[in-house]
Amino acid sequence: MTKPSDTPRPSAGPWASALRSLLRNRSALASFAVLALIVLACLCAPFYAHHIAHTDPFVSNVAGTIVLNGQETDIMQPNDNPLHLGLSPIGPTGSTTYLLGADSQGRDIMARLLYGGRNSLLISFSAAVLCLVMAGVVGISAGFFGGITDMVLSRLMDIMWAVPVYLFAISLSIVTITSGLRIGPFVIEADNLLIPIVIIALVYVPYAARPVRGRVIALRQAEFVTAAKCLGVPRWRIVLRDILPNVSTTLVVMGPLLMAMALLAESALSFLSIGVQAPAASWGTIILDGEGLIYTRPMVAIAPGLAIVAVVLALNILGDGLRDALDVRDTSRRE
Repeated sequence: MTKPSDTPRPSAGPWASALRSLLRNRSALASFAVLALIVLACLCAPFYAHHIAHTDPFVSNVAGTIVLNGQETDIMQPNDNPLHLGLSPIGPTGSTTYLLGADSQGRDIMARLLYGGRNSLLISFSAAVLCLVMAGVVGISAGFFGGITDMVLSRLMDIMWAVPVYLFAISLSIVTITSGLRIGPFVIEADNLLIPIVIIALVYVPYAARPVRGRVIALRQAEFVTAAKCLGVPRWRIVLRDILPNVSTTLVVMGPLLMAMALLAESALSFLSIGVQAPAASWGTIILDGEGLIYTRPMVAIAPGLAIVAVVLALNILGDGLRDALDVRDTSRRE
C-alpha cells in the first residue's frame, strides 16, 4: 500500500518555476525594489507638494519668499558674479521646502520631479504595453498565416525599421502637435498624453514584432500545431490555445526593455518640446527647464537625469532577470 507521503507531487508549471528562479535573482529583486520605490514616490507627488513642501509646482513664483533657518529668503536671488547682475533661483536648501532648489520660474524642483515622474512612467509603461499588443498581433499574423500576409507586414516593418527611431518619432510628433490626432470621429487634443503614448508605441513595433514573428514561424512547424491542423482545429483556436501561450514569454521578457526605450524616447521628445506639453511636466521637460541654469543651478537638470538613469538601469537589470528566468533553453542559469 502506498503511503500518502510517497505520492508524487505534481510538477510546477513553467510560470511558477520562472517565478522561483526570479526570486533567487538578487539583482532583479533589487531593481524591482528600486522601481517600486520610485513609482510609490511619484504617486505621492500631490501629498508631498501640498502637505510637505506647501507649494504648487505648476505656478510661477519668481517674486515669492520662503522661511529658511528662521529667516525670510527670496526664491530668486542675485547672481554670484562680481557685479551681481541678474537673478538665479535658490539652490538646494536641504529642508522640506525647495529641497532641490527652484527653477527659473521659482517652482519647487522636487515637487515637479515627482509630478514629472508620474507622466514619464505612465507614458513609458502605456507605450510599452501598447507596443507589445501591436507587435504581438503583427508578429503572430505574419508568422502564422505566412504568404501574402507575411510579405505585406514584413515589408511594412522593413520600411519603419529603415527610418531612425527618433527621426520617425519627431516627424510624427510635429504632425500631431499642431492639430492633434484624428481617428475617425474622435479627436485627441495636442496636449493629451495619448499622443506621445501612441507615437512611441508605434515607432518601436518593428523592434518587437520581428522576434515574435521568428518565434511563431518556429512554432508553426511544431508537432502539436501540425496535429491540431490535421484534427481540423480552427486557426483562431490554434493561435489562442497553442501559439499565444508560447509567445507570451517572449513578450514578457521584452516588456521592461521596451519600457526603458520608451522612457528615453519620451524624455527626448519632451526635451525637444514636442512631447509632454505645458502645463504638464515630465522628466524631459524639467531637463529642458534646467538647460539655461546648467552653470548656476545644475541640480535642475541633474535631478531628472539621475531619475531617468536609475529607472532605465533598473528596467534593464529586471529585463535580464526575466530573460534568465523564462529562457527554457538555458537550464544552467535556472539551477
